[in-house]
Amino acid sequence: MAVRGVSTRSALTLTGKVINDVVSFIVFSFLDVFDILLCYVYKVIDFLIEAEWKPCYCSSAKEAITSSGKILVSEQGESKIVRLTSSKLQLEEISDTLYTRPSLVSDVSKSTVNELKRLKVESSTTMIQQFCEKIKKGTVRSTYTVNSTMVEMLQGKIGAQRSRPAPRWSDCDCKTCNSWSSSAKETLFVRAEGPKDNVQEDVLFIHGFISSSAFWTETLFPNFSKSTKSTYRLFAFDLLGFGRSPKPIDSLYTIKEHLDMIERSVLEPHKVKSFHIVAHSLGCILALALAVKHPGSVKSLTLLAPPYFPAPKGEQATQYVMRKVAPRRVWPLIAFGASMACWYEHISRTICLLICKNHRVWEFLTKLITRNRMKTYLIDGFCCHTHNAAWHTLHNIICGTAGRIEGYLDTVANHLECEVNIFHGRDDELIPVECSYNVQNRIPRATVKVFEKKDHITVIVGNQKEFARKLEEIWRRTSD
Repeated sequence: MAVRGVSTRSALTLTGKVINDVVSFIVFSFLDVFDILLCYVYKVIDFLIEAEWKPCYCSSAKEAITSSGKILVSEQGESKIVRLTSSKLQLEEISDTLYTRPSLVSDVSKSTVNELKRLKVESSTTMIQQFCEKIKKGTVRSTYTVNSTMVEMLQGKIGAQRSRPAPRWSDCDCKTCNSWSSSAKETLFVRAEGPKDNVQEDVLFIHGFISSSAFWTETLFPNFSKSTKSTYRLFAFDLLGFGRSPKPIDSLYTIKEHLDMIERSVLEPHKVKSFHIVAHSLGCILALALAVKHPGSVKSLTLLAPPYFPAPKGEQATQYVMRKVAPRRVWPLIAFGASMACWYEHISRTICLLICKNHRVWEFLTKLITRNRMKTYLIDGFCCHTHNAAWHTLHNIICGTAGRIEGYLDTVANHLECEVNIFHGRDDELIPVECSYNVQNRIPRATVKVFEKKDHITVIVGNQKEFARKLEEIWRRTSD
């Protein structure tokens, strides 16, 4: 009987997988076509409302530059953006997943579009090739060439600075989302708690993707003891492009931009010298990069659901991580949502248009249905971002750092002395618990704690009292 029961469950599991695969293939084939149609729809609407085409990554051209004077160059799968200023030339790494997301429909359509646009970009191609030749001649080790699959910017030339509406017509224009635009300084929104004098140490809280500082301030902050609040300064901030922080329309939301904003908004103005880091999901990548950049300042590193997917030998790391995070499957639903956000630039923009631009309506309906008995901070965090910020952060941070995260982990393991603690929910369907054990394999001294019956969100939400006690214990143990 027991054997028969096992075989029945195996058969049902296999049947469910086959159904999921077939339905997923049909659904995502349709979405491939639908996203291409939306591309042209948004080009027309953008032109009618903003008097210019909206550049996108689904187009294919030989060489292109952005309207802000950036140029894409690449070598051996790595891509960088050249930023030109009056005093220096900078290279910033971007993810190839922004403009290379292979699918059957997109491959067929791109081959057709490429030929139609070949003559249109010919003059621009010659100009960019000449510029890149100058870079090569002036830099001994530089062997970068212009990437042939970068998006065509239909208007704009080198140095041409064109003002754009802020916010865009498809983004929310409420005071909460755009409070940064009235400030003289473009710094992150920071929520700080703790003593002003006699501060022993500081704690930085870094939230995850499409979230905000409220993920920490509404859960953990109220549950810290009086002793902790009188000893540590607690800093929770909205990442660049999210919550009440700036959402620059010309930003590519690279890891350099995120780290620079954290330093300029938190570390420098508050004179943070020695600190603990607590990070969730995507924030774990930023936490590792920040720890590597400030190795002598980090006292402890606490990571929740770190998205670390070691790529098999021979696999391109960025593409592998994209397929793991966004597997193009309709089930589980959280994977379906991640797949639409990651694979489809225009469908994800439509989702932002419907949800983010109208978040005040959804918040009102939630309060009305629940009779104002449920806090809406998770909805606020989910909705208060622009499509530009979410799209670039997802690709440039989660996917784009895939080739560097092992270097971060090895540096933490071999050159930092801080304590490393990792927490994960057993039922996390977005970032599997294996990711935490993968981190532990690279950092042997790290400890992993798995919470049973907790997922990607409930590892904190609903578990805040227990988790607050664990954090206080870690800080006491690692404090001077």
